[in-house]
Amino acid sequence: MIGAIAGDIIGSVYERHNIKTTDFPLFGPWNRFTDDTVLTVAIADAILTGADYGSKLKEWYHLYPGRGYGPGFRKWAASEKVRPGFSMGNGSAMRVSPVGFAFDSMEKVLEEAGKTALPSHGHPEGIKGAQAVASAVFLARTGKKKEEIKSYVEETFGYDLREPLDEIREHYKFDMTCPGSVPQAITAFLESNDFEDAIRKAVSIGGDSDTIACMAGGMAEAYYKNLPNAVAEKIKEMLGHRLNNVVSGFRKKYGLD
Repeated sequence: MIGAIAGDIIGSVYERHNIKTTDFPLFGPWNRFTDDTVLTVAIADAILTGADYGSKLKEWYHLYPGRGYGPGFRKWAASEKVRPGFSMGNGSAMRVSPVGFAFDSMEKVLEEAGKTALPSHGHPEGIKGAQAVASAVFLARTGKKKEEIKSYVEETFGYDLREPLDEIREHYKFDMTCPGSVPQAITAFLESNDFEDAIRKAVSIGGDSDTIACMAGGMAEAYYKNLPNAVAEKIKEMLGHRLNNVVSGFRKKYGLD
């Protein structure tokens, strides 16, 4: 899942300052991890400990409260109520990549992805977005070809993945919903040549750059199997002890190192 975190950190400086090109520095003084990273780690922590997804999402939100959460999520996470949120935002899809790495059947991946979305993103589109990303990660991890991943996502979730990235880039606007960002992230991964290229292509779309790159990064890590050493080391350096503990524990348990 460090691929998803890398996408978040690299894309963080371009979320409000979109750049419609793949030619940009990966890291600079303003890169930071955002809510995408924190909540991805929260899901990994829940999987590792067997805890309830909702309680872990709230726990990690309170550990890192100033990381760019959407207003709906902030309201839900700060509340003591257990009633699920009904968002179709892409927050459900940005945090789900650990599910695709941790479980060993598509049935279980879809079930758990739905569970990770439900606490705050109970809208059908929020659940579908999480399941689409998790299933793409799972298929990539288990050696499926890109054409097989594309066909599965289109047939199972009804996303249209025919539009090429060069055309998407021309008209794409900021869209924080699952229907408006998950297909684009999957397309960036499908058109990529390696991990770094997937991140660069995801950021170049514009819009919610850190989240699109986060989603594409999880798929790219699963497919290409590794990250450039310099990128992986930089990410570890930026996360700090608490986040790194969960990341390293997850990677060790699920054979990702």
